[in-house]
Amino acid sequence: MQNEQVKPNFEFVALMASLMSIVALTIDALIPAISDIGMAIHSLDPTQNQLLIIMIFLGLGVGQLFFGPISDSLGRKPVVYIGFGVFAIASIICLLAPNLEIMIVGRILQGVGLSAPRTISISIIRDTYRGDYMAKIMSFVTAFFILVPVIAPAFGKFIMSFSSWEGIFYAQLFFGLVVCFWFYKRQEETLKPEYKVPFKTSVFTNGTKEIFKYRETVSCTIISGLITGSFLVYLSSAQHVFEELYGMADSFPLIFAGLAISIGFSTLTNGTLVLRFGMRNLSFVALSAFTAIALLYSVLFWNKPDPSVPVLIGFLSILFLCLGFIWGNLRSIAMEPIGHIAGIGAAITGFVSTVLSIPISIYIGKYITDSVWALFAGLGICGLFSVVLFVAFKTRPLFASNQAYQ
Repeated sequence: MQNEQVKPNFEFVALMASLMSIVALTIDALIPAISDIGMAIHSLDPTQNQLLIIMIFLGLGVGQLFFGPISDSLGRKPVVYIGFGVFAIASIICLLAPNLEIMIVGRILQGVGLSAPRTISISIIRDTYRGDYMAKIMSFVTAFFILVPVIAPAFGKFIMSFSSWEGIFYAQLFFGLVVCFWFYKRQEETLKPEYKVPFKTSVFTNGTKEIFKYRETVSCTIISGLITGSFLVYLSSAQHVFEELYGMADSFPLIFAGLAISIGFSTLTNGTLVLRFGMRNLSFVALSAFTAIALLYSVLFWNKPDPSVPVLIGFLSILFLCLGFIWGNLRSIAMEPIGHIAGIGAAITGFVSTVLSIPISIYIGKYITDSVWALFAGLGICGLFSVVLFVAFKTRPLFASNQAYQ
């Protein structure tokens, strides 16, 4: 492990951010092409085509459960190569898919493959730096990562302006190959031989038993699943809502980028405010505001036509500002009691929250056909359950006079 006084290297930061950002590019660049893909594979139901976005998260959840522990045994670099190999095969499956079912298999496998570079990049940072420099690098990587969802739909739209939807998959393959080669040439193995541990299946059962000893960890993992599930509804239906319901195909990439910036802004702001107010206080206030805004929309537009675009964007912007204060803090709260099993603990909690989010997003998403109301109703219900869970299973008081728990 490097000394924490060693100054972070720009190339290292850029490489780690690129390993993580391939995930966002693979998800968000495809959003403008969903309708075209549906027509090409004879799937004309927009609620079914949403699965092309949702199901990649299943692969990400399953993949991270295994790649993290395997990397502790084989090393970091071999696992990244395996992940990119799976991603390449999965991309070819998507390109050749004759129907929706086969393409969904390809998208799940893309998620499995990309979970390796996403997960291992964090492990490499942890291996290489510590202390304030590790936190600083993670901040830089996160800031870079946030930029990708902002530009990815516009990137996908740009490719489709001179190519077909297949061009997006070819572009993803190209960038994956470039990042993999860059990683091969410039990144050394960071797991020292003496730290390698044999891979055992018992690590999952023992880790799960340990996690269930801490009710705050369990509750925050469930809440993460609820909130992520409700957000996936937006992510998978955004193209249908803005391009088809609102007829704004040309403006959609800009709208999507603006809403992504809301999440990015609050995520970065949270890094400063959490030191002053504490992660539990911030996450509770954000959860409450998230729920109130979603329920307010549901009440105001019950049995009414969808509002104008500025009103819709206004509501979504406030909701997404809340998300930036929810996700990171919930993950930190969940991980706090299980620091002694941080690796497998992060993998299991991430897997559970992701798998929980998928049926939620599929169920709510099927109601978004000719109105956006179901999106906000789903966000509100998920938020309401989350607030109840947060209060019912909290192990420490809110608004404590000191921040010892932070």
